[in-house]
Amino acid sequence: MVFPFKKKRKRLDEFSLKHGVGLVTYNEPNNMISEQFNTIRTNIQFSSIDKQLKSILFTSSAPSEGKSTVSNNVAVSWAKQEEKVVLIDADLRRPTIHKTFDINNQNGISNYLLGNTSLEEIIKKTMVPNLYVIPSGPIPPNPSELLGSKRVEKLFLELQDQFDLLIFDAPPVNSVTDAQVLASKVDGVVLVVPQGLAEKSGVIHAKNALNMVHANILGAIMNRVSQEKMESYYGTKYGGYYGVTK
Repeated sequence: MVFPFKKKRKRLDEFSLKHGVGLVTYNEPNNMISEQFNTIRTNIQFSSIDKQLKSILFTSSAPSEGKSTVSNNVAVSWAKQEEKVVLIDADLRRPTIHKTFDINNQNGISNYLLGNTSLEEIIKKTMVPNLYVIPSGPIPPNPSELLGSKRVEKLFLELQDQFDLLIFDAPPVNSVTDAQVLASKVDGVVLVVPQGLAEKSGVIHAKNALNMVHANILGAIMNRVSQEKMESYYGTKYGGYYGVTK
């Protein structure tokens, strides 16, 4: 089931496709929004007391709801703790990470999953110490099949040997099955829910779809919180962010 989205969302999505997302945690580390991302990171760390999280997936119910902005900024915040982090662009249909970090996208995860390149060739350093990224690579005709292949299991094993944390920026749950495929493999899933944009029925559908594959849903992040609705809003162009809640 695919949920339609407004023209405004389409424009936002096209902007991130061309320019990437804003990295407030890198460009303005003392900004209040950066502090909110740090709080989100801490909440995620404490969301799984009995088991250390080695892999986390960020997704949303529909397109243009901010999951790339959240995942990318959380990755920067995590890397600043001197943990070795790799951010993987698992959105093989509408990738943005190569634009955000200004790296070449000719060689990425799609090449690796097809067996055309080595892991070392697709891991890219970033301007953030301890943070590495894996771009999407060329857009394949069969993203869901690639992400569900046995080679993904090899990817997980190899990356977990090299990094403290794997962060996946995945497509929206209600648009394609890609997020469900990966959600069953990671240690935890975070759902990004923009206030005033996400449809309640769409969020419920996304949660149910994740539960169907037995995903470990750590919680949800409410983003784009308005000043009227949330006292923690700080009046910047990024909007407010409100915790990680079950």
